[in-house]
Amino acid sequence: MFASFMAGTWIAGSAVAVVAGVVGYFVVLRGETFAAHALPQGAFAGAAGAAVLGLSPVLGAGAFSLLGAVVIALLGRRGRHDVAAALALVLLLASGALFLGLSTSYAPEVFSLLFGQLLGVGLGDTPAIVAVSLACVLLAGALFRPLLAWSALGDASVVRGRRSAAVEAAFLVLLTLATTAAVPVVGAFLMFSLVSAPAAAVRLLARSPLVGVAGSVAVALGIVWASVALGYLTSWPIGFFVGAGGALSYGVARLVARVRS
Repeated sequence: MFASFMAGTWIAGSAVAVVAGVVGYFVVLRGETFAAHALPQGAFAGAAGAAVLGLSPVLGAGAFSLLGAVVIALLGRRGRHDVAAALALVLLLASGALFLGLSTSYAPEVFSLLFGQLLGVGLGDTPAIVAVSLACVLLAGALFRPLLAWSALGDASVVRGRRSAAVEAAFLVLLTLATTAAVPVVGAFLMFSLVSAPAAAVRLLARSPLVGVAGSVAVALGIVWASVALGYLTSWPIGFFVGAGGALSYGVARLVARVRS
């Protein structure tokens, strides 16, 4: 489990868990879980398109995640954000289906972006993942107060002097960076679980934003570490443990919150 060939798995998994915990807190607080679901699916479409062109699937995933964020931002200005996210999701998935239809060869690396390949991450893959994760955390730290006001108050934050459109754009860039870092490791489907479940669980119990962010990171790390260990010991898919761990953490938090109240 702690052999040298597993070092990349532990490093990449930890980096992704930290990013998911930080970004997930703002996602849950704002109620943008649908956008957090749509962008990783768009990453799959970008990976498929990059495979058709003979480019890096990770590069395509990042480009299409950014495209999805722009579409959501533009459509969401004059309408509901859930509708904008749904339209972006439909557009990106349709593009992914087209790209796969145009491809003449089976590309396992594209499909691995749906379910992740955490055990296949080597040390050579970790510098890029850690760099994107660090950039994401630093951006979240620099914009912590505006993001907190925008997430908690929504459009009312404009009254307090916040430029809501600019903060929203920064949030979508933050979510894009998180998606780019996480999807190659945990996959598009599990990215949504890792972003939403720990933050939703901690929000039921945390009394302050800083405690909420720290708790969300801690729960995400616990889920990833436990999933890697259990996946290694049982040979079961790590994705199962990530999803089950997220659901379990939220269920326990609900129970504790009910007992506390």
